[in-house]
Amino acid sequence: MATSDEDVNRQYDEDSHVTGQQWKWTVLAGMASYLDAGSIVALAAGLALWQEYLGMSSTTVGLLAALGPNAFGAAIGALIGGRLGDLFGRKRIYQYDLLVYGLGTLLIVFSLNLPMLLIGTFIVGVAVGADVPTSLALIGEFSPSKARGRLLGLSQAAWSLGPVVVYVLAFALSSYGVLGNRIVFAHLFVVAIVTWALRRGMVESAIWTAASGAGEAESTRAPEEQPEEAGVPADPLAASRLRNLFLGPTLAAMVFTATVYLFWNLAAGTFGVFQPYILKTLGTQSQAVSVALSCAGFVLTLLASVLIFMPFSDRSDRARRTMWGIGAVLNVASVGQLLILPFNTVTAVALVVLFGIGAGIAGEAFYKTWSQELFPTMLRTTAQGLTFSVARLLLGIWSFFVPVLASLSIRPVALILMIFLTISGVVGYFFMPNTAGKSLEEIEAERSGRPVRERATV
Repeated sequence: MATSDEDVNRQYDEDSHVTGQQWKWTVLAGMASYLDAGSIVALAAGLALWQEYLGMSSTTVGLLAALGPNAFGAAIGALIGGRLGDLFGRKRIYQYDLLVYGLGTLLIVFSLNLPMLLIGTFIVGVAVGADVPTSLALIGEFSPSKARGRLLGLSQAAWSLGPVVVYVLAFALSSYGVLGNRIVFAHLFVVAIVTWALRRGMVESAIWTAASGAGEAESTRAPEEQPEEAGVPADPLAASRLRNLFLGPTLAAMVFTATVYLFWNLAAGTFGVFQPYILKTLGTQSQAVSVALSCAGFVLTLLASVLIFMPFSDRSDRARRTMWGIGAVLNVASVGQLLILPFNTVTAVALVVLFGIGAGIAGEAFYKTWSQELFPTMLRTTAQGLTFSVARLLLGIWSFFVPVLASLSIRPVALILMIFLTISGVVGYFFMPNTAGKSLEEIEAERSGRPVRERATV
């Protein structure tokens, strides 16, 4: 039967309309990104203060940074939370991990010695690592097919907002020393507990429920009456087996998303932790200016996410490729300029502006979107947890070398970061999947070679 223009327009409206409840759930799930980035920057802002307060050596400071949400703690949490999210559902993870996060922040707030600080930082990292893949999967699975990028882009805006709030608080409380950093972490505790309380009204992902056979209506049917979801084997346990991660399209998707995110995150993570330090020690900026510029960078990423990524990422594959290409060039140029120009106020501002905008349209928001689109339902959080974990683990290792390289000159750091960003940009541009505007069921069916089920019409 031929489809009229009116039918097409009505279907587009259904596929792109976002309800108030979907916006609310996106905000609540996206707060994982706020707490992730906020805790990274809160720790970075307080490293020197805690070092002085507890008399830590430089090696201990490096260990503290590596154990937290920017590296090893988050890596471990993502592996655990991602796997459990596929086996037992998204809700069970995002319902409780923020309580664990709250415990970690309280340990930091009331730390009187090094063990308390180390344990609290590690717990925060594990909790936020577990929350990110399951929360993002939830957003992707309840999003309309032509609004998925828009809603996941909102989570990226939250990722940028967290550091902005932390930087403002850290600046306002700078005269209070380590007490000021305790207050910053106390704010994260309050946000986590409020978010946890509001999340209690959220429901399990309908897509995961159907694919896993967890729904009561599905489970009471006879086997011959069980509908096989597009791209999902009849046995959900078989679909969730780890060996399936390393087969066919799923393996290719893991290599693609891991490559894009790893090399971009090595640069973004470097700026997240070390940008104020680099601007102050190598760019001859004052502490206040260094913090202000770093904060401005996150503001620009937030604006680029809201004004560019969210409105255009669902338009078409061509729009995605154009946006990614422009953002990738800005990312590379942000550090590439430092290879030929002196590191001063002008080039420092250029670094912040170019990378801030580039990160908003060719950075983590795309990784979040592709990670929902390219992985089958019963392996979605496991695969994303694995790629997220690898990226954070290698970032932790790389972070040990940044201060050493930066102590020599900005150029070695700039050259390596330019290489990282070039790899991410090239791979993302030339191997970008054609998934814009398609439902997760359609994408899963296409990638598995199964026939696409016709959409039910009302």
